[in-house]
Amino acid sequence: MLKIFSILFSSLLLISILYAGENFSEMSTQELISIMGYVKKDNLEKFKKELESRVVNMSEAEKKAYKKNLQKIK
Repeated sequence: MLKIFSILFSSLLLISILYAGENFSEMSTQELISIMGYVKKDNLEKFKKELESRVVNMSEAEKKAYKKNLQKIK
């Protein structure tokens, strides 16, 4: 039951982020990493700039996830 709830919550979060669109500065670093590959082409440059500005402050786990998903946005 908990697994279903977490999947549902994650799906709703992703959908709301995709519709929220252009204000990436209000998202957490984990949220940005999770939507790599799903950002509309119109917003991709803003997204990349915001994400790249956060790399220096990322934890090791976030850097690992960032590097893993980096291929999705190129």
